[in-house]
Amino acid sequence: MSKKAVVLFSGGIDSATTLAVARGLGYELYAISFCYGQRHLFEIEAARKIARKMGVKKHLLMDIDLSSFGGSALISDIAVPKREKVEEVGKEIPVTYVPARNIIFLSLALGWAEALGATDIFIGVNAIDYSGYPDCREKFIKAFEIAANLGTKSGVEGKKIKIHTPLISLTKAEIIKKGLKLGVDYSLTHSCYDPDVKGHACGSCDSCLLRKKGFKEAGVEDPTVYISD
Repeated sequence: MSKKAVVLFSGGIDSATTLAVARGLGYELYAISFCYGQRHLFEIEAARKIARKMGVKKHLLMDIDLSSFGGSALISDIAVPKREKVEEVGKEIPVTYVPARNIIFLSLALGWAEALGATDIFIGVNAIDYSGYPDCREKFIKAFEIAANLGTKSGVEGKKIKIHTPLISLTKAEIIKKGLKLGVDYSLTHSCYDPDVKGHACGSCDSCLLRKKGFKEAGVEDPTVYISD
């Protein structure tokens, strides 16, 4: 019988690769995605397609409206920053940072994992090619893991909760190469923060720039349709 793993799954490059890593390790996959009041739901549609293709046992879609908080360009009417150069990304915490998002998402994934009897949670955070979010750092993940084991029945009874971050120290190019070896279809993924009404990527938000950089450095053609191309 396969061990169960809960995978936080947005439908982007990193989460799709993380899902493939967990599958490659032999886990039975339980993917969790969030409609959290974000600007668009193209990423959710991408997540649905990828989950079906990758044999996910159950794909849970949760509604939690973080837009009532505001404070981020992803969940309010604050404009999404556009840049000309990828080198400008990550110099400071951008307005696309959603307050406490990974704390909230991981807490919900933890609750589901405990209900399932699972002790393994996978999240595709990355601290190399990323937008400077504080909740993508290894020290945050370690701290959350400690809290998870202190504050759950599983942890107290000795069934140690493990937060897996298989991409934490990889560049975007390394992530893409790993995913291709594991059979990820990146044409199904969505990365853009500010796509047009048809879902075409803007090409100049932080996420688009990091995606372009990753495919270029990996020597692989980016299947994304960009408005600016």
